[in-house]
Amino acid sequence: MRVELIRHGETLWQGTGRYQGQTDVPLSEQGRQALSPASFSPEKVYITALQRTRQTAERLFPQARLVVVEDLGEMNFGRFEGRSAAEMEEDPSYRAWVEGMCRGQCPGGESLPAFSRRVCRAFARLLDWAVASEEEQLVLVVHGGTQMAVMEAFAIPSRPYFSWGLPCGQGYVLEAEGWLEHRQLRLLGKRDYTKGG
Repeated sequence: MRVELIRHGETLWQGTGRYQGQTDVPLSEQGRQALSPASFSPEKVYITALQRTRQTAERLFPQARLVVVEDLGEMNFGRFEGRSAAEMEEDPSYRAWVEGMCRGQCPGGESLPAFSRRVCRAFARLLDWAVASEEEQLVLVVHGGTQMAVMEAFAIPSRPYFSWGLPCGQGYVLEAEGWLEHRQLRLLGKRDYTKGG
């Protein structure tokens, strides 16, 4: 079974470097126009509760039924959301978080380990169901953090979290043949859904 793990298109806040997290920021017009309809048409696409994943899926897969999986949502950055790194450079809590390799708990939000556990549990449940149901393909439009958490936990070859970051509108293609036995996904390649790709 193939898994397509896609990052949403560019939003209004990404152009200004603001942390989004679970704030429901829409795609920018530029981000929407940059996306090209996919060359394949799945019946279902799994998205999060945030509109940027829905808007991306509607653009890439206009015929698909969209299914929300809330726990695949982006990390909750708490009071850092809506602010840029430049705006917070004198904020002691932000500096402490960055100096801790961005793994600690954000004030009012999640830590990276807690976020990864949430996402990976939800992803594993979905993949277990898809394999048991003999689905041929599983397509997800999610967030950059979600993408990195899943890849760090399950992808072969193994790499650390931040090394899996992709630009908006790009995704990983994975093979789930050994999922039930090994809880691993073999990386087949990347796919670019933007007009520049």
